[in-house]
Amino acid sequence: MRIAVMGLGGIGGYYAALLARGGAEVICIARGDNLAALRQRGLTLRSPKWGEFTVPVQATDNPAEVGPVDLIILCVKAYDLETAAATCRPLVGPNTVVLPIQNGIDHPERVARVLGGVVLAGSAGLSARREAPGLIVHAASPPHDVTFGEVGGGTSERAERVLAAFQAAGVPADLSLDVQVPLWEKYIFICAQALTAVTRLPLGVLMRTPETSELYLGVMTEVAAVGRARGVRLAPDTVEARFARLRQAEPSLRASMYYDLAAGRRLEVETLNGTVVRLGRELGVPTPYNFAVYAALKPYVDGPPALPPVA
Repeated sequence: MRIAVMGLGGIGGYYAALLARGGAEVICIARGDNLAALRQRGLTLRSPKWGEFTVPVQATDNPAEVGPVDLIILCVKAYDLETAAATCRPLVGPNTVVLPIQNGIDHPERVARVLGGVVLAGSAGLSARREAPGLIVHAASPPHDVTFGEVGGGTSERAERVLAAFQAAGVPADLSLDVQVPLWEKYIFICAQALTAVTRLPLGVLMRTPETSELYLGVMTEVAAVGRARGVRLAPDTVEARFARLRQAEPSLRASMYYDLAAGRRLEVETLNGTVVRLGRELGVPTPYNFAVYAALKPYVDGPPALPPVA
């Protein structure tokens, strides 16, 4: 299979490395120092599960040089999604499938508005980061590294082809017949994890502080309520079960939004808590906890805000 990966951060780089090692023809759409490293040294994955290996990959910053591919894995930040999707147009042929994997729940619809009905819905289930140009460090994975499916549910021949490509590379993948459920289950978690950015503290501190733990649970409960109002078939105990697991999670865990905030980068808060607030207003579901998180992070949405001079 001919696969283009756009967005060679931790998630995109992880998939690209394993798919290339598994024999797929992988083309990395990258830029800057990452592009130079991929061309000169290849793509390296360092992982407690897979060990450390380097694979040669094709790399370009111009999709028009590539032509149509079988699969596009789109792993850019949510705020760059429409721009990246438009850049992918030369990669789309009559049999191309696009799998966007971003934080949030509206990315398939946003990509489909640009590229048409070639889009599946997907969610990453792993923790990885780009430590240096061309170097991906994988920290951990749950049972599935990627979960995906048709936006409206069910299965299809094209979804089965994507599953076969992941399986051929050894990537643990789940083709969900109701993909909105796992998308919203993750959304519940990552919206609450934005509190690690608000407080600048890791999960363990939040969980052992009763007031902050209550706030964390409140954010999760609101997101689930919005999902159910949208018709997502979340299990009755979804929030309680995930919250219980979080109490047993690695105490040092922080959201990617925390690292973006600490590094002075743009934030995905509009896609996360901001979208919960907007959907809640449309559906008549109160979301005061998510509004508080959204309001606290909004000044940083485009990077560090300009501060007034000290008198």
